[in-house]
Amino acid sequence: MAEVLLTVSGVIAPDTETRVAAGEMPRRDFLELARALPADLVDYGRMRAEASPLGRLIERLAGPNAALAWHCYCQRGRYRVVLTDGEQVGIPLALLLKYLGRRGVRHVMISHVLSVGKKKLFFDRLGIQSHVDRFLVYSIWQKRYIEERWGVAPEGVVLMPFQADSRFFQPAATPPEASPDADTEPVICAVGLERRDYPTLIQAVRELPHVRLMIAASSPWSKWGNSTAGEEIPANVTVRRFTWDELRALYVRSRFVVVPLYEVDFQAGVTTILEAMATARAVIVTRTPGQTDVVVEGETGLYVPPDDPQALCGAMQRLLDDPDEAARMGANGRRLLEERMSLDRYVERIKGIVEQVGQRHA
Repeated sequence: MAEVLLTVSGVIAPDTETRVAAGEMPRRDFLELARALPADLVDYGRMRAEASPLGRLIERLAGPNAALAWHCYCQRGRYRVVLTDGEQVGIPLALLLKYLGRRGVRHVMISHVLSVGKKKLFFDRLGIQSHVDRFLVYSIWQKRYIEERWGVAPEGVVLMPFQADSRFFQPAATPPEASPDADTEPVICAVGLERRDYPTLIQAVRELPHVRLMIAASSPWSKWGNSTAGEEIPANVTVRRFTWDELRALYVRSRFVVVPLYEVDFQAGVTTILEAMATARAVIVTRTPGQTDVVVEGETGLYVPPDDPQALCGAMQRLLDDPDEAARMGANGRRLLEERMSLDRYVERIKGIVEQVGQRHA
């Protein structure tokens, strides 16, 4: 029996492993973690199949993530460590462990953003940080916030580089501008939904009518609305959804990738940034408190100020005018991702942390 229980806040599609094996989509972090740790996976589907009447009532009253936390709590005697895939499950589980008892289980929680509204109240007023043995965070801003606001020891908050699948996302054989089928107009792209400031990007690209901007305004994870809605879309901008194969081809076809963000204190946009780096594309990203830990200014990409279409236009023009510089940044990004931010490195780090927590409290 596995000694680790890993939550998945959603339903794992039954054909996921088949599609990954066929190269139709990137490897899934939860599947790689489950194999490496090893861990048992519990998603909404398994939780519902095994739910007691009380578990079904909890889901009706408080939602699936609370029910998933309850399921983990009920299973705590079978595992040494529970690894929650986000605070949406980790917070209710920490509450249960604090007020109903641990029974020896340790809790490692991936934490995306704890510095907002209701989330921080659970730590401010109820002190549930005592029942999270490791916070895994993707932003140095979030690490500092947790340590300073709640007095968590630095070793209890681990800054984790995020990941992209460097096997699925690969560089182009030749630069887009050197390809014999190169587009008559240069293509750049922007991908994702989470806190994306597409109005500023659209305004900036109006000054670049010779450029084709492709916006893949969708995300399998984010609940954030599409900020292109209601915008007047210029003739040189296309907004649409992409399959995984189409998205990979779009990165490869693009001169560089733009990640325009509203002010945020967590790593919004990190998935797009790392996928772009995996395909050896330079990245232009809005500098926000939460998004300063991945792109290296002048080495893997460029930062621009928030809500500044002129600065964004200038950065795009700079890379369009100097394709060699864009290629250099892209190559640096691919090298950095392979060394520090690939899916394989991510799994290795989490495995080491979970093993350390489990052994320490054995």
